[in-house]
Amino acid sequence: MSFVKKIKKRWNNQIIRLINFWPPLLFSGIRVTRFGEGFREIEVQLKLTFWNRNYVGVHFGGSLYAMTDPFYMLMLMENLGRDYIVWDKGATVRFKKPGKGIVTARFQITDADLEKIRAATQGGEKHEPVFTVHVTDETGTVVTEVEKLLYVRRKDSIRSANGNKSHNQREKT
Repeated sequence: MSFVKKIKKRWNNQIIRLINFWPPLLFSGIRVTRFGEGFREIEVQLKLTFWNRNYVGVHFGGSLYAMTDPFYMLMLMENLGRDYIVWDKGATVRFKKPGKGIVTARFQITDADLEKIRAATQGGEKHEPVFTVHVTDETGTVVTEVEKLLYVRRKDSIRSANGNKSHNQREKT
């Protein structure tokens, strides 16, 4: 294994430990249980507790959505690199069945997804890919389906269109 791969593997292991202490995840009871090679796959789990249970005793819908919120954006940022701006732009949440016990969400980005994004943004255009993630219960039944709409654009296209404005001064279109 090359030195760079060893460093990346060690970095991935550190991210797993640290992201679980990020307050929105920590205080919701959300745990990242696995990062796949190269940030292409992530698995997240949520146990039903007193703190994330709703009035009727099943998972609170906000917690089910929160467990799906940042991951596609983080995965694209890591895989596309610093030459791209990536934002979460919107989401559609469909609750299919009451969530009980431990629920799991698995996120995956393929080479084809990345190639499509790079091709769509090559000329400086924005691209708004949609990714779908299913939250499943312990039997594998889908309890929640979330469609994540993201915004992706090459940074160099923003600089040429807006002059030398800083990243914070630019407007997302």
